[in-house]
Amino acid sequence: MIAVADIPLFVLASALVACGIRWAVWIVVPWTALVAAGMAVYATATTLSGWGALLMALAAMGSIAAGIVIVCGRAPVEWIVSGPFAFRTADDEGRTRLAVRIFRQMLLFWVLFLGVLPLGISALESRWMLAVDVPVAVRIGGGVLFVATGALGIWSAVSMLVKGEGTPLPAHMARHLVISGPYRYVRNPMAVAGIAQGVAVGLALGSWMVVAYALCGSLIWNTLVRPQEEADLSARFGAEFDEYRNDVSCWIPRLPKGHRAAVTTSGSSASPAP
Repeated sequence: MIAVADIPLFVLASALVACGIRWAVWIVVPWTALVAAGMAVYATATTLSGWGALLMALAAMGSIAAGIVIVCGRAPVEWIVSGPFAFRTADDEGRTRLAVRIFRQMLLFWVLFLGVLPLGISALESRWMLAVDVPVAVRIGGGVLFVATGALGIWSAVSMLVKGEGTPLPAHMARHLVISGPYRYVRNPMAVAGIAQGVAVGLALGSWMVVAYALCGSLIWNTLVRPQEEADLSARFGAEFDEYRNDVSCWIPRLPKGHRAAVTTSGSSASPAP
């Protein structure tokens, strides 16, 4: 029955969209999402067709993204940083209140994105018979990685509070450019910590789907969010941020160019003359 309905609701409607008849998007996308939801319910209820449910869910996400692009005529990436997530400089409300905001932000992030969602994904992975056996050493390594990257996240948040007088969230961004603490070695230590924590949770749970979820989050953040955030920082801090961006890596921690040059100069001056 689903295959028969697919012909007019997906195949023919997709052909209409390809021919420039945009209203057919409102047939293709809902139908794809409905089939994906039905597959997910079937796989969860019966433990059968887990791969089909996963692939159909990915197909539905692709259809929704394509539908948005067709309706809007472009990819409206600015939607991600609009409303409560729009870039705004933090008010001068004192460090105590900002510290409370940071605590709530991190607690929400840890509970939702490192707790509820990974546990739900892991449960589906098991129910859909997609789980794989993971050595105990990998699970322990995930726990160690979580603690280490959690410490990096806290260090980054404290640096943002003390040096920047702001929070990591776009709605309460730092009032001053932060280039000390972990920001001295990598431009986005909070993102590095959050993504690594997601991977760590996946390893600790023995869930490859949670690891994939964290890595997909990194791609979305790096591709859609980071360019807008850095454009905002460049507009607010000008040449100071541009110089910092050129000097410090985005993802891979390393010594800043200026510090490396100083070390090289010091080393060469201390060397005996030939």
